[in-house]
Amino acid sequence: MCARPSSLRFAFGKGGLLPQEEMLEVAKKQRKLIIGIPLEDEAIESRVPLTPEAVEQLVNNGHEVIIESNAGKAANYSDSDYSERGGFLVQDKRSIFQADIIIKVAPLSVIEIEMLKGQQTIITSLLFINQTEEYIRSLMNKKITAIAFENIKDDNDCYPVVRSMNSIAGTTSVLIAAEYLSNTRGGKGVLLGGVTGITPTEVVIVGAGTAAEFAVRAAHGLGAFVKVFDNSVNSLVQLQANLGLRLHTSVFHPQVLGKALKSADVLIGARQSLDDGPRFYVSEEMVKGMKKGSVVVDISISHGGCIETSECRTLQDPVYTKYGVIHYSIPNLPSRVARTSSIALSNIFLPLILKTAESGGVIKQLKEDIGLRHGVYVFNGILTNQFISNHFGIPSSDIDLLMAAF
Repeated sequence: MCARPSSLRFAFGKGGLLPQEEMLEVAKKQRKLIIGIPLEDEAIESRVPLTPEAVEQLVNNGHEVIIESNAGKAANYSDSDYSERGGFLVQDKRSIFQADIIIKVAPLSVIEIEMLKGQQTIITSLLFINQTEEYIRSLMNKKITAIAFENIKDDNDCYPVVRSMNSIAGTTSVLIAAEYLSNTRGGKGVLLGGVTGITPTEVVIVGAGTAAEFAVRAAHGLGAFVKVFDNSVNSLVQLQANLGLRLHTSVFHPQVLGKALKSADVLIGARQSLDDGPRFYVSEEMVKGMKKGSVVVDISISHGGCIETSECRTLQDPVYTKYGVIHYSIPNLPSRVARTSSIALSNIFLPLILKTAESGGVIKQLKEDIGLRHGVYVFNGILTNQFISNHFGIPSSDIDLLMAAF
């Protein structure tokens, strides 16, 4: 008696005891995606969301990537870098905005939204502090699915883009401070750090998150004396554990912080103001008491800033002096090192796009991926972000409920 083949099964009913083929799970059908990468306004943004190497991988996986000419120039990627790897270069901006998915670092302008054909997906930063009701309603009218990449979560319930950019911003903030302490930039001519026989420079950091951690690493590595302030003891304990260093730390107290700032050479603001906390952690009076020629870098300016004297500036005009203190505050600090930041962004976006294609498209991926869903603030023209809804008075719907209907 022959053994029954494993690929056969028996069924009752019509066909009786005849052998029948085993039903196998139907694999997901990969969807070809057309991805558009527009040219950024170099005055405000230098990063590009996908590197030429990432474009090559997407093309090799059967997708089409349309890139506006010079999109990678500010990050030192030439048009030929992209075209040689399969990217399709275009001069006409409008053709970019006909793609299925548009990936851009800075938020779209209202003019760019008008170029959209509708019912597409955009993946950009939101930078809500700079947005208007017109912006949100324009996306809704075009039935766009808008994803704020800073709100996307990973499998560990962390924000990969925020962490990546904050780590770069933290390190960069110290290098900027070192630059503006030098006399070539109008500073005191002080070396950030220390050498034998000379008292090291003092760096005060407000905050104990990722940006603060990397700022501490950079400043400590240069030999500076670092003081860290935060209103969470747990955050300060975690910071010291991550660094493996004994630091001068303190919970936030105005008098203690004010005293520390009187002798500080550098102040780095790396604490985002929360609804239940103070509007500013460093007051104007505290800045007035700082030494002339000292440097302030407010990393948190994209969220309104944590230093009262901070102003939101651009890459073209990032510096100003107030009360004799040099201030540097731009909302996209990682753009200062555009190449590194672009690679970091591309490392996050590439697997996300490939995964979306494998699942069969954006809607199917949103159904499966809670972390990606967390970044959606407009779905098919419907506002899904409660904070935006409350701010502008626009009705919103729960994204999880909407997913059940699609």
